[in-house]
Amino acid sequence: MKNVQELIEIIKKLRSPGGCEWDRKQTHMSLRPNMLEEAYEACDAIDDNDMKHLKEELGDVLLQVVLHAQIASEEGAFDIEDVAKGIKDKLIHRHPHVFGNVKVNSTDEIITNWEKLKSEEKPHRKSAMDGVSKSQSALMSAQKISKKAVKTGFEWPDEKSLYDCLYSEIDEFKNASDKEDELGDILFSVVNLARWNKIDAEQALLRANKKFEKRFRKMEELSEKPLNECSFEEFDKLWKEAKNSLRY
Repeated sequence: MKNVQELIEIIKKLRSPGGCEWDRKQTHMSLRPNMLEEAYEACDAIDDNDMKHLKEELGDVLLQVVLHAQIASEEGAFDIEDVAKGIKDKLIHRHPHVFGNVKVNSTDEIITNWEKLKSEEKPHRKSAMDGVSKSQSALMSAQKISKKAVKTGFEWPDEKSLYDCLYSEIDEFKNASDKEDELGDILFSVVNLARWNKIDAEQALLRANKKFEKRFRKMEELSEKPLNECSFEEFDKLWKEAKNSLRY
């Protein structure tokens, strides 16, 4: 752990009176965008299966952790050792089948035990809706809210009822004066449909985004003129050509 300790000492020096003026000015709030950005860049490396890039991005994520811990230490709140101890104790407590005498027969039992132990750690949470991050994307929040509701037994009787709900929301959207509100209901219904089929809606949309971008770039390559000069019929032809070319 030599390099980890050296990293901690480097951050301390950068934050010291004789260190870097920029680093000394940083706060938890000023670094907040960096934490999100570095986490997303690490996820991009995972999606690309780029281990060299992932190693670099995990280093950037680790930097954010050490920086926040150092700022907190200067404020007398906690330090990096407290952070490590907190997650260490949590992992041991939530894995009694590994570090204790609990016997489990399936991953479902492991998850059930995990959720039970997690709720015991947070007795202050009274509502099933407590604990949903306010900083994550709306799509991820919808997934979390849906899963939390289901844990109480608030679930659709079958997949058909989910489709019926989705089609009903679409019909309401068509005739609504407040279309934003009704569109939100459509999106939430789709998230429930994804959850029912054990699909991560966030990942599904990310894949769709990448697929669309690749096809659009291929359209740009295939077109003999600027796309803004194309007719709808030309767009349709280019899209189908791009779609077919990227299948192979």
